[in-house]
Amino acid sequence: MSKTVFLVADGMAGWPLDILGGRTSLHAASTPTLDLLAPKSRCGLCRTVPHGMPPGSDVANMSLLGYDPQTHHTGRGPIEAAAQGLTLDQDDLVWRMNLVRLTELTDAGVMLDYSAGHISTPEAAPLVARLADMAGGTPFQAVQGIQYRHLLVQRGGALTDAAELAIRPPHDILDQNIAQDLTAYASFPEMLAFLQTAHEYLRAETTSEATSVWPWGQGRPLELPAFAERFGLRGAVVSAVDLVKGLGRAAGMEVLEVPGANGLIDTNYEGKVEAALDFLQRGEFVYVHVEAPDECGHMGDAALKKRAIELFDQRIVAPILAALAHEDATIVVTCDHFTPVARRTHTEDPVPFLIYRTQAPRTDGPNVFNEDTAKGAGLFINDGRELLTFCLGPDA
Repeated sequence: MSKTVFLVADGMAGWPLDILGGRTSLHAASTPTLDLLAPKSRCGLCRTVPHGMPPGSDVANMSLLGYDPQTHHTGRGPIEAAAQGLTLDQDDLVWRMNLVRLTELTDAGVMLDYSAGHISTPEAAPLVARLADMAGGTPFQAVQGIQYRHLLVQRGGALTDAAELAIRPPHDILDQNIAQDLTAYASFPEMLAFLQTAHEYLRAETTSEATSVWPWGQGRPLELPAFAERFGLRGAVVSAVDLVKGLGRAAGMEVLEVPGANGLIDTNYEGKVEAALDFLQRGEFVYVHVEAPDECGHMGDAALKKRAIELFDQRIVAPILAALAHEDATIVVTCDHFTPVARRTHTEDPVPFLIYRTQAPRTDGPNVFNEDTAKGAGLFINDGRELLTFCLGPDA
């Protein structure tokens, strides 16, 4: 049976930069494998973020997996809770909780770092454990995740005003004032009290760069129709981040764990490839997600983002292509959203993609693969959830 592989470089697309001679990081990167595939592929743009929804990886990856975020998305936190298999009630509210670095937790405070210096999981674990202890007797339960990405479960919170709090994602407000978010937190006093307690503890704790927690992306528990029933395919996801793992687990897909996969530029690329190819011996669809280009975009580092894209080409796309070259396979390369270095956050621009069929290569694709050539190819998919269906059909 034919195999389908989605290779997703999170945040790979971006905007032109003077420092790169008017090119994007993708355009400037050395990507011989992508450029080899482009002339033989169907290329185009896809709108992964529906109008009116925030351009986050939660929304965009849900679209790429074939689900309508406007129907199924409840929040960032619930997706990551699904990754951990948490037992939740339908009235619980689940928050994504970042460890962050603030100047101070006052109206004069500024968000300095959404990741607390990309804190490691071993560094974060005792901090979150202590926060969990401190939350005893409150409606909140702190749950450890990985690196800076953790959860805060608010029992019965969906029935409270906290469900409506409008808190900005911390990666969207780097070097910005946090006053409007504190005003929102203050409208639910129990949340503000937890924030203040956490801030006092973390500020006194000198073993890491974390000075506060930042709950956001709250929602009720996630439910998705089974991927196998929806598409008739046995599917799996490979990722370092709980967001993608949660989408996969909620959809009944296999979640392939890879030692050393960390969401950064030094992730275990070979382990991800090995896990994907091993799964394709028994399944038909695998979604391989690489976080590094997005993290580099948030850092505002054009050269590092360029390098992350080169590593994606060399150590993900190239070996997958080599392994499947003589199989009946469809290889799709794309990203979930733009993460322009100049913005240091996500935008809702339609993303470039290529679709390569190993047994039916095209001859009319662009010479190279980047944002401009994908746009120039003339194919536009306005509803992100339809990209997967399109790739499985005869016209791709």
